[in-house]
Amino acid sequence: MSASYDAHGAMLFARRAHATQVRKYTGNPYADHLAEVAGIVATVAPFGSMSLMTAVAWLHDCVEDCGVDPAEIKSLFGAEVAQGVVALSDMETGNRAERKAASCARLAAADGWIQTIKCADLISNTSSIVMHDPKFAVTYLAEKRALLAVLTKADGRLHSLASAMTSSTV
Repeated sequence: MSASYDAHGAMLFARRAHATQVRKYTGNPYADHLAEVAGIVATVAPFGSMSLMTAVAWLHDCVEDCGVDPAEIKSLFGAEVAQGVVALSDMETGNRAERKAASCARLAAADGWIQTIKCADLISNTSSIVMHDPKFAVTYLAEKRALLAVLTKADGRLHSLASAMTSSTV
């Protein structure tokens, strides 16, 4: 993980890919969420891996939400960035319970740096959901507690913060 990755290019790519999207509850540009995730990740990224982790943080929803082909991410940003984005992309099928179980299994097998980005994503999403949709938050928080139980390789600081945020009741 000591190579340099194009986090700035990833930011520009993600901002273009998500240009027409807004956050569900606030109407803010979707890129605000991506910037928040990248910023959270940057606070804990080990020396030598910050550019990789922030690039993936910027791109983490491009496949899932924008239909970007992982091959395009690989060609533009490299195999390791594409690996991280794919690992973070919820593409499972089935009912909600089946999708969430499959997502937990996928993320449990992911490298620690990928699990760390997922914790940052969860931190970014949780407060907004709890504040704006308390009814859905009951389901969301239970699902995220189950997810956090398998993110055993994530950065401990972010994992602890995410755990504290999801342990609250609505």
